[in-house]
Amino acid sequence: MRWIAIFTDTPAMLAVRAQWGNAHLTYLDQHRDEIVLAGGCRHSPEGDYVGGLWILDVPDRARAVQLVEQDPYFIYGARHYELRTWGKAFADRVVPL
Repeated sequence: MRWIAIFTDTPAMLAVRAQWGNAHLTYLDQHRDEIVLAGGCRHSPEGDYVGGLWILDVPDRARAVQLVEQDPYFIYGARHYELRTWGKAFADRVVPL
């Protein structure tokens, strides 16, 4: 089942990113079979990050919550999140990013 996690950064994010950014990227890489796409969001191309988005392919909501809440950025209070189920239009199309 596909889920999207929509993240909003907290004021703590700058300090957390400085200390835990590499651990966050390692975490994403360790779970790349379930967190199939991830990245930061900005209001403009040159703006500061204000959140992020993940696309997850997991068996259920409980696993999505587990992945989100074990990420260093969440553990150290840098983000809030919302989970939504997501269905891909044109499921047979492969889109490289």
